[in-house]
Amino acid sequence: MDIGVISVRYARALLKCSMEDGLEDKVYQDMQTLAKSYIEVPELKLTIDNPMIAKDSKKALLMAAVGDERTKLTTNFISLVLKEDRESVMQFMANSYITLYRKQKNVIRGKLTTATEVTSEMEQKMRQMVESNTNGTVEFETEVNPDIVGGFILEYDTYRMDTSVRTRLNSILKQLVV
Repeated sequence: MDIGVISVRYARALLKCSMEDGLEDKVYQDMQTLAKSYIEVPELKLTIDNPMIAKDSKKALLMAAVGDERTKLTTNFISLVLKEDRESVMQFMANSYITLYRKQKNVIRGKLTTATEVTSEMEQKMRQMVESNTNGTVEFETEVNPDIVGGFILEYDTYRMDTSVRTRLNSILKQLVV
């Protein structure tokens, strides 16, 4: 069976159970933490995929990767995945849950890149602008990149607004070269 099909089926089941228990937001946080752990610690996937490692050790490792504040549902889910020998697709399950949750709750990811640190008021204004345009909730990420010189770059969904000085200067340079 396809890894994508398996991971989505498990993620759907987890989302359904979490919604029935009113824990979908907490499980979402758990899955975000787990997905982030897989990215930040590449050895995690290698260790979980290793057939020589005992299930108890894998469970302890996955529990640590999720964090101490995990829900009981997440703990039970990890146990089920291990019992069914599906631990090799755990990372995909976590990412599938995140995707399904965002779709279910109409959560849009947004990113604001600026040359200098922005105030919380400015970040809030940008978030409100995106939320009013999308009619959804926005998970906003900010990044400081001095290379853009000034202005900002706002990205969400498939939308990109680039008012950076670097982009304007490059545009003027292209016009002068032609």
